[in-house]
Amino acid sequence: MEEARIDRIKKQLHSASYKLTPQREATVRVLLEHETDHLSAEDVYLLVKEKSPEIGLATVYRTLELLSELKVVDKINFGDGVYRYDLRQEGAAHFHHHLVCIECGAVDEIQEDLLENVEKVVESRWHFIIKDHRLTFHGICYRCQQKEKGKKDGTKEE
Repeated sequence: MEEARIDRIKKQLHSASYKLTPQREATVRVLLEHETDHLSAEDVYLLVKEKSPEIGLATVYRTLELLSELKVVDKINFGDGVYRYDLRQEGAAHFHHHLVCIECGAVDEIQEDLLENVEKVVESRWHFIIKDHRLTFHGICYRCQQKEKGKKDGTKEE
């Protein structure tokens, strides 16, 4: 599965007149291996460096920017000043939504498109053609809620 995905990304690069160099491939592989982790450029760099110590931070940054421009990855900021890189779901019409916990910083994803009707209203009322949207909810995740409930009930965390 991973090889097929890399091959499709390689084709995306080629169609935009870029090559999938070994450095770019190393970066893509890290993103695929950590698809749900919402990695920063520094996180990606540290993971790439484990496998390919010759690759520099600037190369990783340039690769992430290129992949972002080509819509292979989405560059996102959850309000903490750090950009994170998220592989775009293949075939998805829109970027997925996120739940960001203000207690522990966990980021969970919602794959379902919750804004389809909102888009229709915006397009008709404001004569605005929507190409994509992003929705991030900030709150307290179920894990932190369970910890807090455990403290109140006097039960231990497991």
